[in-house]
This record gives sequence, structure tokens and C-alpha cells, in this order.
Amino acid sequence: MPTSKFTPEQAVELAAAFSKHQVDYLFLGKSGAILLGYPSVTQDVDLFLPTNRANAERVVTAVTELGFVLEPEIVRKIIACADFVQLKNGPFDLDLVHAPDGIESYDAAKARSVLQDGFPVTNIRDIIASKRASGRQKDLLDLHLLEQFRVEYERRQTRPIETALDKALERPFPTSPS
Repeated sequence: MPTSKFTPEQAVELAAAFSKHQVDYLFLGKSGAILLGYPSVTQDVDLFLPTNRANAERVVTAVTELGFVLEPEIVRKIIACADFVQLKNGPFDLDLVHAPDGIESYDAAKARSVLQDGFPVTNIRDIIASKRASGRQKDLLDLHLLEQFRVEYERRQTRPIETALDKALERPFPTSPS
């Protein structure tokens, strides 16, 4: 029976199974934003997957191992890399997305992605672009808060560099012995 919200334990279980089976993927959507620190909840896990048959076959193996019951039609959709496949017969709700709105390609998104506490996560700007492009009312409602989060998240990401640089500039330059 699916839980009412996405939990860190689910992310860990999913990441472990996908790692075991060498699945290439990125967390996407609100679940991805939550892994980056966005203070919210969501009812499902959204994954961005490349359109690659071998990877899709590994996805089927991994989600089956996680406890998802896959009907033959769902397996066909996953293997065919359908744009969107929703899994509800498992320990949590899982959306497999091969073509999210607002993101030009998996390879481009992966190049911009971040590894957050061991989780591969779509860049926050891509998460926002996807939500904006979807045009769904529930996604549009989140945009303002996600944009505020993005500003804070990006500020936090640059702070360690700025702090180290500031400290280095505060120190006097070493002088050579005379």
C-alpha cells in the first residue's frame, strides 16, 4: 500500500536498488527539490530516465525487486521508454519520465545535475523549467516558492567558495625572506 508522502527512506531504497542494477536516472519534480532541501512534501517519486532500452530493462528489474507489481502492459511501456509511466502497485507511487516538459534532453539535464547526499538530482533550474512548462495548475502554484528556494539554494551553494576566498584575501601575502 503506497504511503501518503515521499520519504527519505523511499529515496534510499530506490537509490540502492537502482545502484545495484546500474540504472541511470535523476530525481525530478518536487521529490528532487525535496532532496535538495526544499521544505515541502509530495505523494510520489518522480524519476527522469534516458530513452535507452537496456537502462529501461534494468529499471524493470530494480522496481520489481523493490516490490512493484508490474502488469505486462506497464512493462512494455517502460521498455519502450514511453514519455510517462505511472507506477501505483508498489511500496510508494513512482512516476517514470522519459520526456519531461521544459527539459530538452536527458543528457543535457544530467550534465547540469547535482549529486545531493548520494542522490542524483535534476538541477533546481530544470525542475522549475519542467514545472513551468507542464502548465498544470498544481505545478504553477509551486513556482513562486520554488523560485524563492532556488535563490536560497544557489546562494548556499556559492557561500563556501566565497567564504574560502574571503578568508584567503584577509590573510597577508607571505613575504619572501630577505
